[in-house]
Amino acid sequence: MLENLANKRIILSSKSPRRQELLKGLDIDFEIEVRPVDEIYPDDLQAEKVPEFLSKLKASTFDGDLDENDILITSDTIVILGSEILEKPKSEEEAKQMIRKMAGNTHTVVTGVALTSSNKQEVFSDHTKVTFGQLTDEEIEYYINKYQPFDKAGSYGVQEWIGYVAIDQLEGSYYNVMGLPVHKLYKSLKKF
Repeated sequence: MLENLANKRIILSSKSPRRQELLKGLDIDFEIEVRPVDEIYPDDLQAEKVPEFLSKLKASTFDGDLDENDILITSDTIVILGSEILEKPKSEEEAKQMIRKMAGNTHTVVTGVALTSSNKQEVFSDHTKVTFGQLTDEEIEYYINKYQPFDKAGSYGVQEWIGYVAIDQLEGSYYNVMGLPVHKLYKSLKKF
C-alpha cells in the first residue's frame, strides 16, 4: 500500500514488543535500532507536549547517521491523570499506587511520534481518554504480580487482563493506548 516507501529503509527505534507488533500490522518491513537516551524533559513543559518532546529527543540520537533513504520512527507514550504524568513505575508499590489512582477515574493516554529522515522531520501525537472502573486491592495485586507491567506507562497494558476487566470506556484509538497511533502513522508515512 505504501508504494512511496519501496526504496526506503524504515528504522523503528523502540524496544517495545507492542510497538513492533503494531508496526508489523501495517505490513511494513522495518529494522529495529535503539540508542540510549536520558528521557528528561523540562519541568515546565505542558504534560501533553512531553511525548512529542521525548520522541524528538530519541530521534536526535541519530543526528548525522541517517542516509538519504532512511526513515526513522521514534515515539513515547505517557498517561496523564488530572495534571500528573504517570510514567513507567519504578517499583511494585508505585505500580499499585498508579492503578489505585486510576481506578474509578478517567485518564488520558498521549503518544508522540517523530518521523525523521536526513532532511526533514514530522512530529505528531494522539490522545485517547480511558475510563477505569473500580478495582479491589486483590485485583490490582493479581494484575501487578502476574503481568509485571513495569515497562509500561501508567503501569498497565490495555491488551492485557486489566484492559479486559477494568476499562469501562475508551474514547479514541485503542492502538494509541497500546503505544502507537497506527492510523495517524500510516497517513503520515503515505505523505512523508
